[in-house]
Amino acid sequence: MLKQLFLIVLLLSPSPALAWAEYAHRTIAGIAETNIDSTTKARMNDLFQSAALLGTPKCDLKNISDASVWPDCVRRDRLRWGYTSPWHYQNVDICKPFDLKNACRNGNCVSAQIDRNAALLKDKSLPAHVRLEALTFLVHFVGDMHMPLHSGDRSDRGGNDVSAAYGIIEGRMNLHWLWDGPLAERAITDGPEMVRHYSAEEKSDKSFGTTDFWAMQAWQISRDYSYPTAEDQPSCGPKMTARGKVDNDEISALIPIARLQIERSGLRLARLLEEALR
Repeated sequence: MLKQLFLIVLLLSPSPALAWAEYAHRTIAGIAETNIDSTTKARMNDLFQSAALLGTPKCDLKNISDASVWPDCVRRDRLRWGYTSPWHYQNVDICKPFDLKNACRNGNCVSAQIDRNAALLKDKSLPAHVRLEALTFLVHFVGDMHMPLHSGDRSDRGGNDVSAAYGIIEGRMNLHWLWDGPLAERAITDGPEMVRHYSAEEKSDKSFGTTDFWAMQAWQISRDYSYPTAEDQPSCGPKMTARGKVDNDEISALIPIARLQIERSGLRLARLLEEALR
């Protein structure tokens, strides 16, 4: 009962729109770490020895789990890191054909930053702390991009401007946070353990594709599930003025979709880490 009361208080409290929330980001990092080879893991862990050179003592950076949430931690320091905020998302209109180019001008979007930071991490001529910074952004942004409302948008800041209720809990919640927080956390805990060794077949099935392809998948989910489920109407219908609601049956139907995105994110991150650190 105490745990349930805590969760209700948490959901009723205003929360910043941080991607996938901490629990999901750390779960994605755990999946990746469990599914990289020993050489990749050793080379990755060596980079954490240079964390002090980044000068962020208020944001822990001892391991890949810390790395998964470090970019959200440092961007609270707007003077130093505020310029990174547009890197966490890309607002691609779900009511038009998928067009990443217009949503990603000058590389200020999550897809471009995944490719950029993968390249920086791979460059062994760079100092260790520069590659470590690239590692943290890569780990975090792969998670960000797989959250559907960090790709899909209806001129509402990826659902941030859409009031929504999660089951019986009204709270001060929006559609973006619903997917970021309670739905992701329910998906992780409702089913088999997600942080585990995946078979070669599972890895092959879930980790293929390019960054642009992964972005399009997330955008399609936002178009086909995130918006219509909350608004109880087809995508791109009239914009709702009333609070949307995702009821318990709809939550149950969305859990497999959220779990799939988290698994994809972790296994795709593992692939990128092995490619960059081999």
